[in-house]
Amino acid sequence: MTTDSGAHPRIRSYVLRAGRVGSGQARALAEIGPQFMLPYQSELLDLDAVFGRAAPRILEIGFGMGEGLAEIAAAHPENDYLGVEVHTPGVGALLKQVGERGLTNVRVIQHDAVEVLTHMLAPASLAGIHIFFPDPWHKKRHHKRRLIQPPLVSLLASRLQPGGYIHLATDWQDYAEQMLAVLCAEPLLANTVADYAPRPDTRPLSKFEQRGIRLGHGVWDLVFRRA
Repeated sequence: MTTDSGAHPRIRSYVLRAGRVGSGQARALAEIGPQFMLPYQSELLDLDAVFGRAAPRILEIGFGMGEGLAEIAAAHPENDYLGVEVHTPGVGALLKQVGERGLTNVRVIQHDAVEVLTHMLAPASLAGIHIFFPDPWHKKRHHKRRLIQPPLVSLLASRLQPGGYIHLATDWQDYAEQMLAVLCAEPLLANTVADYAPRPDTRPLSKFEQRGIRLGHGVWDLVFRRA
C-alpha cells in the first residue's frame, strides 16, 4: 500500500506479485466485475448510491482470495462490505464467490487502500474496518514496511463513525505487539478488552489458520472502537 499524501507519509505494505488468473476468476472479472467493481476516483463515494440503500458499511483491506469476506457478507446481509485489494487473482476469486453465493452487499475496489481511504471515503463513514493477516514483513529490517503504523491508524480512525470498530488479526506475535502499541497510542481509539481479544465469531477461520492452530501456532485478534 502506498500513499504520497503529505498528511500521511508514504506507506508500503505490499509487493505486486505476478499471479496466475484462473479461468473462473477471469470469467468473474469480465462478467461480474462491471456490476460489483468500483473504479478508483479522487472524489468521495456516495455509498448509499453505490449499494442502493442505507446500511452499516464495513471496509476490508487486503482480502486475499476473498473467502473470509464472502463468508462474512453472506452471514450478515444487513451490512454492506467494501473490499480493497491490489492483486488481480484475489479480486477475481472474490467476484467468483459473489456470483456463486448471489451476494448483493459486496463492492470491490482494486487500488491502493490509502488513496481509497484518503480520497473516496468520507470521515465517519464506516461502521467497521477489517484487516486480517496483513503481510508481517517478518525480517526486522523490513518492519518499517508493515501496514499497521501510526499514520495509517490515524487515517483509519478518522473514517470510523463514533462507536465504529477496527478489527485486526495476525499470526506473528511481534507484529501483534506492534499493532497493540500503535492502536493504544491512537487517541480516537479505545481497546474493547485488556489487550488481545478472543476471536469474534464474525471472523471465520481460514484453512490456513486452522492448520496453524493444529500445529500450535498462535493467532492474535485486536478489536478497538472509536470513542
